[in-house]
Amino acid sequence: MQYGINLLYRIFAYATKNVMGTITSVNTQEPVAALTFDDGPHPEFTPRLLDILERHDARGTFFMLGTMAQKHPEVVRRAAEGGHAVCNHSWDHPSFPLIPRRERVKQIRACAKALEPYEHQLFRPPYGHQTLASSIDTLRLGYQIVGWNLIGKDWLDFSPEWMANRVISQIQPGCIINFHDALYTAIEDRYANREPMLAAMALILGHLSEQYRFVTVPELLRYGRPHKRHHHSVAATDFLNNLKAQEGGAWRYRQEGSAVRSENRMLQ
Repeated sequence: MQYGINLLYRIFAYATKNVMGTITSVNTQEPVAALTFDDGPHPEFTPRLLDILERHDARGTFFMLGTMAQKHPEVVRRAAEGGHAVCNHSWDHPSFPLIPRRERVKQIRACAKALEPYEHQLFRPPYGHQTLASSIDTLRLGYQIVGWNLIGKDWLDFSPEWMANRVISQIQPGCIINFHDALYTAIEDRYANREPMLAAMALILGHLSEQYRFVTVPELLRYGRPHKRHHHSVAATDFLNNLKAQEGGAWRYRQEGSAVRSENRMLQ
């Protein structure tokens, strides 16, 4: 009896992971990987990043915020017309588990409208935060959820050389690598400067472009079966409330018993 229950549980867990899991890499032996960039487009840093990518014949995937895309449509257009993938990262970067379902749907739809006609049906949750409920809401809107399996940690005080060495030493075929071409919120204001990220990207591509082809996530998914995992994560509200907004208004969260409510104005 217990064996049968355990078997059913394993079958259920496998099925839900493969249907509702977050894509973190692709199983392939081909020397391909995907560079991804969150929180843009930025009017200064994103065009400079595009210059670096194009010099090395690399393609990136940009998980853009709707509010930033609406302000800088010319950068969205340049990225899309340059062969890069433009994808959804919400309207203004709230932690999805901490906002109501209705707001999550509005966030994704508002971002999609701002990215028209270039958007791919891929979504990356702000901060990587998600729960089963928020994942279901995203999937019901027709999006695949994309995470990463290698991260540059470019929102902290690491040098370009440190970030580049981290990627160069850990990259494998099928990797999805996470960086930021902007920071919508930051631990400290100085981290919003993307110069170290740009320098790291130049080092990474200078070292690896002869060994790897850097393709978009939609292209990477054609090379093999996506590796998915259950990825449920929520940060402490104190941490989120201490972040400094670089663009627009910051979200603020308040704990009331078991309910978490944002004090930011919601989308109309």
